[in-house]
Amino acid sequence: MVDRLQLSAGEVLASRIAQLKELFPEAVSEGRIDWERLMQLAGEQGDAGAERYGLGWAGKKDAVRTLQIPSVATLLPHPDQSLRFDTTKNLVIEGDNLEVLKLLQKSYYGKVKMIYIDPPYNTGNDFIYADNYRDSLRDYLRYTGQADEEGNPLAARADKSGRYHSNWLSMMYPRLFLARNLLTDDGVIFISIDEIEHAKLRLLCDEIFGEENHVADFVWQKKKGGGNDSKYVAVEHEYIVMYAKNEGHLHELFEPYKPEYLARYREEDEHGRYYWDTFKRKSGKQYYPIECPDGTVLSHDELGQPISWLRSEARFRDDLAKGEVRFVQTHNGWSVQFKQRLPQGKKPRSLFLEESVLTQQGTTSDGSNELLHLFRQELFPNPKPVSLISHLLGFSVGKDDLILDFFAGSGTTGHAVMALNKQDGGNRRFLLVQLPEATGRDDFATISAITRERLRRAADMMDQEDGGEGQDRGFKAFSLASSNFKIWDSAKAAQTEEELADQLRLFADHVAAERTAEDMLYEILLKAGIELTTSIYAETVGGKTIYVIGEGDLLVYVESEIGSEQVGAIIARKPAQVICLDEAFGGNDSLKTNAALEMKSHGIAFRTV
Repeated sequence: MVDRLQLSAGEVLASRIAQLKELFPEAVSEGRIDWERLMQLAGEQGDAGAERYGLGWAGKKDAVRTLQIPSVATLLPHPDQSLRFDTTKNLVIEGDNLEVLKLLQKSYYGKVKMIYIDPPYNTGNDFIYADNYRDSLRDYLRYTGQADEEGNPLAARADKSGRYHSNWLSMMYPRLFLARNLLTDDGVIFISIDEIEHAKLRLLCDEIFGEENHVADFVWQKKKGGGNDSKYVAVEHEYIVMYAKNEGHLHELFEPYKPEYLARYREEDEHGRYYWDTFKRKSGKQYYPIECPDGTVLSHDELGQPISWLRSEARFRDDLAKGEVRFVQTHNGWSVQFKQRLPQGKKPRSLFLEESVLTQQGTTSDGSNELLHLFRQELFPNPKPVSLISHLLGFSVGKDDLILDFFAGSGTTGHAVMALNKQDGGNRRFLLVQLPEATGRDDFATISAITRERLRRAADMMDQEDGGEGQDRGFKAFSLASSNFKIWDSAKAAQTEEELADQLRLFADHVAAERTAEDMLYEILLKAGIELTTSIYAETVGGKTIYVIGEGDLLVYVESEIGSEQVGAIIARKPAQVICLDEAFGGNDSLKTNAALEMKSHGIAFRTV
């Protein structure tokens, strides 16, 4: 029996049951949970009527159910919409972020260091993410014109149900749950929010991330001046809620310094950067004599007052022995100096207001001006400024980390990642997801089109400034679509003979029409848990293409025919696993079985799709 590649993704329920089985194996049997047994093992008495603290809303059960529905979609590559497709490690994905997050579960589980999102605020009017809990992919395909118009399209609609907060919470719950899975153990998430849903968002995040993992609520001054036309109060701020995946693993947080502040620390040794500072202090309280190289003793100043030093005598002697102190002869006599070392950093402040030795966080006006500078026209309302996202990046991620934004908007997060890499030589990567929401424009028909073009223009601007050498400023573009492979519908197959016959005909030729080898390749990578930016090398054997993935541990074969020449070439490469189209064997089960046995004899895991 040849194993088949699982084409569904984001199977949250099965994953959680498997995790529960590891902790309480006695409570799980044949994939089902024995709730009474589980409660006994957990020391509970099983009082079903007991009241408990928690967040509830109309539609929460539906939100949980939609979270548990696996995705059978895929992501189609678009080299023509990309920038440096073959070499970049950045991604821009067009599609409903709920489906995309499900698809990313295998390939990016536990790999994202930071998530920043600026979700749609709850105005109660237009709400683009109106999930249909039975089949969100089908709704998405209708909305984007990839399917017919039967049923309810995923489109903006007025809130007439009275479920003002409930709809918003139902939209956020499954997305945040899936997002948490993608974070590293020391990863963090930042969520921009206004006053309307701030309190509800905190309760929702307490449930998903755990209240012990709440780090801070930052208050960002989003605008200055104006507001006299407000009904009562001119609201000038928004919140940025920060949670850690696991506070116990969270590293120390320090804000980066401005370049002009760092300029004074112009000397460096094996311990870091420093500058020579005077050891004498007017306000110090350490009094003791210091002997200079020529025997001069410094104990009193020119007015006969005792000289106060910065540090204790014991610390001074220790620093002197370590080479941290020097004596400099000046026209006024000897000057005692010490190495003033660059501090590790300053703790982030919860108020993003004042100018300091750190970066400014900007306003929405700054964000609008940045887009205006790139496009020479107004395209996107109230974008976040690059400086705000750069500030969050600066104290939460390392130079080689992956950053995710699944409400990408105009692409500020990707722009900020490139800008910070330019500043400090980092290799941070971004993964952006944006719904192709219509703009009503001719030049940029969707917001996702604006996202891609903004990144192209920002990259071009930076390349002109520094040549771009050593910097990854490209991106691979993908879009959400139905699977390249026709999915077996067991429900239909079990109905009538006619419907069973339809399902069998589907599987006789189960590759969707008008899909390319590259389309199928990337779906296989996605479903096999391989990152979409992994290097790919195409090798031709007997006129057929074999794709070598990464370091060659995985080989993928998506040709419609395979022979002994190709099987031999695959085995000769000694990969750890091979994935091949089932139809390549032309229905010849003997040929397929022999290929599988031969690969097994060489220690190669073989699967078909």
